[in-house]
Amino acid sequence: QVQLVESGGGLVQAGGSLRLSCAASGIIFSINTMGWYRQAPGKQRELVATITDVGITNYADSVKGRFTISRDNVKRTVYLQMNSLKPEDTAAYYCNANVQSVTFRIRDYWGQGTRVTVSS
Repeated sequence: QVQLVESGGGLVQAGGSLRLSCAASGIIFSINTMGWYRQAPGKQRELVATITDVGITNYADSVKGRFTISRDNVKRTVYLQMNSLKPEDTAAYYCNANVQSVTFRIRDYWGQGTRVTVSS
């Protein structure tokens, strides 16, 4: 079984910064795309940023220029550096990983979520 464990959420004032981490563990052959999604109260979950196994990144327009996604393939960890935070960034942030098992089955896994609250 694969587990994704997130950390780094918290309360920050507008304009501040936070760094989220998500570490994958378990029986893993390889990890393809990893990403961060978020869900604000009363809203649907939305993509924040993704990064492929070779480092190609994709960002939601709302976070471009403020957030940076990166990964450490050895540590099987993905990061999200969030700068210039705004109150509208307040949400639960979820890590996602597209994982290939040793039997070559591919499926998506999700973390438990970490809450980010930005005060004005």
